[in-house]
Amino acid sequence: MTKNQQIAVIGAGLMGHGIALTFARAGQYVALHDPNPDMLRSAPSRISDSMALLGASETEIAKALKRIELCDTVKSAVSDAAYVFEAAPEKLDLKQTIFAEVEAHTPEDAVLASNTSVIQITRIMGGLKSRHRALGTHWWNPPHMIPLVEVVKTEWTDAAIAQGMIELLADAGKTPVMVEKDVPGFIGNRLQHALWREAISLVENGICTAKAVDDVVKASFGRRLAVLGPLENADLVGLELTQDIHRQVLFDLDARPDPSLHLQTLLDAGHTGMAAGQGLRRWAKGDLEATKARVARHLAQLEHILEADG
Repeated sequence: MTKNQQIAVIGAGLMGHGIALTFARAGQYVALHDPNPDMLRSAPSRISDSMALLGASETEIAKALKRIELCDTVKSAVSDAAYVFEAAPEKLDLKQTIFAEVEAHTPEDAVLASNTSVIQITRIMGGLKSRHRALGTHWWNPPHMIPLVEVVKTEWTDAAIAQGMIELLADAGKTPVMVEKDVPGFIGNRLQHALWREAISLVENGICTAKAVDDVVKASFGRRLAVLGPLENADLVGLELTQDIHRQVLFDLDARPDPSLHLQTLLDAGHTGMAAGQGLRRWAKGDLEATKARVARHLAQLEHILEADG
């Protein structure tokens, strides 16, 4: 993979700063833009903090920061870019507006990528003139710690461009996966929210508490998911057993197409989640930051374990 390419990142928030540091560490140049001047100015310090959590030395951090240029405008960020990664909030009209401006100022062969969790890429990129070079790259939060990036093709995406994106991400140390059809939620969020739907249903129907659900996942199949995917596991136990279990349980799982009414009841009561002190569970002051720190430590430790096993 060619190094010293110009990578433009539009958005310097939680996702954008992580994407920028990932490519800078991989030997690429990054032009970083955010419309919020304070967010843009604070990006280097946040990148330094994030790299420190990854165990990077001061020398490594300084080297990466030298590869990141802060840009005041979209035009200055993308005018020489080989790849553009948009990392704006999950608002369809905002993303469409950004890409209209990006397309007007990028080289004709620059690859345009939207980081979105659930919005179909076809809806974001449909108004572009050069839709063949546009695709989705769904990075997971935090993007500098979670290996997966889902590369999402649309009906217009050039196959060679999509494959080139896979190679760029792999060179940056990510685990890219090709999503061949542009469906809502792609792969990961469809799987994750199928689990969440059933988890909420169990609580809603009085089968167990929210804490019990979390304890079951963390103390059983959750422990092996990092090294044994669900389809690997199905093959491991055998498809006959898998089919037998499905015959006994699938009919009773929650299959509603709409969000749980239990969620709306909680929201109406102001129980919006951990930051509010209560969501599906009750939380104490300080739990939010402590949980974020615990997850970061776990991800860093897990990466070291998997590297050693590999």
